[in-house]
Amino acid sequence: MALALYRKYRPKDLASLVGHETNVEVLRNAARLGRLGQSYLFYGPRGTGKTTTARLLAKLLNCEKRAKDPEFRKLGEPCNECDACRDIDSGSALDVIEIDAASNRGIDEIRNLKENVRQAPVRHANKVYIIDEAHMLTGPAFNALLKTLEEPPAHAVFVLATTEFEKLPPTITSRTQRFLFKKLPKTAILEKLERITKAEKMDVSPDALELIASASEGSLRDAESLLDQIAGMAKKIDLDMAERVIGRASLSRVEKMSSLALSGASKEAVAYIAELKNEGLNLVQFTRDLIHYIEKALTLSLNPDLEKNLSEEFTVEELGRMKKTAKLASPAATVPLLRSLIRAYGEMRYSPFASIPLELALLEPKP
Repeated sequence: MALALYRKYRPKDLASLVGHETNVEVLRNAARLGRLGQSYLFYGPRGTGKTTTARLLAKLLNCEKRAKDPEFRKLGEPCNECDACRDIDSGSALDVIEIDAASNRGIDEIRNLKENVRQAPVRHANKVYIIDEAHMLTGPAFNALLKTLEEPPAHAVFVLATTEFEKLPPTITSRTQRFLFKKLPKTAILEKLERITKAEKMDVSPDALELIASASEGSLRDAESLLDQIAGMAKKIDLDMAERVIGRASLSRVEKMSSLALSGASKEAVAYIAELKNEGLNLVQFTRDLIHYIEKALTLSLNPDLEKNLSEEFTVEELGRMKKTAKLASPAATVPLLRSLIRAYGEMRYSPFASIPLELALLEPKP
């Protein structure tokens, strides 16, 4: 059975982490100075590298070469060659315990953890507990964890990972070092996808890769899973095939509709909606993408200096096309259009006739 791409190309060292330069710098410096902590909290959207970083932290704490070679330790990276590194990479390390808090959320599970954490490591230098979806723990379970989290045994390290930071009690967060994992820039995701397609000898068009990166919405894992899914369709993947599999319109279609809407070409815009509907594309998602694109075009028209802020989300070519769209985005006409599209988006989500609110929004007279 083929290994999923997101597992096959999971980073094996801090240098390979995509889009988290600040977190990498902090952890690497702590590893160099021998100041890795015992309680961490990694929080942020799904698929951004929280669990992967927790495993890298486990490797840093248990790497045998780092323990024996002071010069190598100064690199702040695991060696990926010793038994500890290989065991953690393969998921067979007995001293790295991953707990899914969504299914092990009660006080009994935490009491068992507290009993086991006192025991010495089985094989390696440190025991690392990775508690995924930590926000799912019950109130009593959090209370039971407090003292252990604050004063763990010398050989134990806790890493809590969550997508919902606000659900964690302050008593827990205050006892940890907190690291935010943001959504990844589309350009960074594109670069990783290009490396994967080259390594796997996949024939995927640049437009299809751009659509996959956009559809992932900042989640590298989602992007790699989509690429894995699409790659099984045919030897050569083009934009049309990617659109059919994902059900999402490409940026070029969003650009075209933006130009039609901003230029007041209502007849052509409605005809284009019919075309998208016939192709089976998700019009609700398309409307959301359209709102975001027109909003960015308006922002760019009001302040061209903001182009640098968009450089992580759009390629140079895409920014060039957005500048042309921005010339059509006068505030007097664009602000009412955006209001109409936002209202239409809200109506489309619960309407059996998804295209009608969008058509009405584009047909409404603008000042």
